[in-house]
Amino acid sequence: MDDTSQKIIDATMSLVRDKGYVATTTKDIAHLAGVNECTLFRKFKNKKDIVLNGIAQEKWRANISPEIFQNIVWELQPDLEMFMTTYMNRITPDFVKLSIGLRAPQLYDETATMIMKIPQTFISFLIEYFEKMEQLNKISSMDFESLAMTIFSSTFGYTFLKASFNQELTKVEQEEFIKNSVSVFVKGIF
Repeated sequence: MDDTSQKIIDATMSLVRDKGYVATTTKDIAHLAGVNECTLFRKFKNKKDIVLNGIAQEKWRANISPEIFQNIVWELQPDLEMFMTTYMNRITPDFVKLSIGLRAPQLYDETATMIMKIPQTFISFLIEYFEKMEQLNKISSMDFESLAMTIFSSTFGYTFLKASFNQELTKVEQEEFIKNSVSVFVKGIF
């Protein structure tokens, strides 16, 4: 990819993150990229084409895969803390805002698979982890999908709310939130 095309993609993805897909105009893209609007259409078919090229690039995706969870010690508390921390370090507020921008009806058919891949990968990994913990006799057999959804919901919820409200909603920092959430999950509230 040439420099001009990359500048156009980077400008587009930044604007979609900050303003949303619909509010992002080709004039805005051209201005931020430092090119004229005609150049956009020489390089790409339309705004949607630019975005689709952008999400194909790793720098505009949060790469969540089982390989990133390498420090498993097979103890529930430290492992769940590590899973949540690793996820939150990858799914930054900027990525959350971008994924919201990518949900525009004009794009959703093409972007939904990419957006869904992240939670699906995390949830599937957690289910496999819980199954292995059961095999190791470290936890009882139960509905592991529900357990995984509970951890995912807590992790994503905190990340989404921080992306949406910064410190306005809560002053609880990420590390404290993770430790307290996992503690409640592991020990219960009794």
